[in-house]
Amino acid sequence: MKTLFTAHAVSIAGRDGSVKTDNGALDLKLVRPSSGEAGTNPEELFACGYSACFGGAVTAVAKKSGLEDPGKVEVKAAVSLNQDDNGFFISAVLDVTIEKADAAAALQIVRDAHKMCPYSKATRGNVEVTLTANGQAVS
Repeated sequence: MKTLFTAHAVSIAGRDGSVKTDNGALDLKLVRPSSGEAGTNPEELFACGYSACFGGAVTAVAKKSGLEDPGKVEVKAAVSLNQDDNGFFISAVLDVTIEKADAAAALQIVRDAHKMCPYSKATRGNVEVTLTANGQAVS
């Protein structure tokens, strides 16, 4: 295994505190999602990371599959904090648009990106992830 990058962050006081990276790029106030206060929360941060990572995977897969210029690749992520009788859990919806891919190609690219994206691998079997590609459900 070759480590390509390691991110470092520290949080203080959980959901009612702050989080910051050691390089100073992020220094954010954390708030509970329903508090109405200004700030962010872990779900928003996860949505940002997952959408960016998945977008990179989509672009890589598109190029590998022969679509040299996929055009604009947009990944809208919705990460939900849920609760059931067993406690709290998250779920995610990734709505992917690949500007220059037809419907069939977009579906296959998103399927393959889901297999290779590090966030998808990390959540597989633990987080329900729903995918769409150019408006179509990915099975």
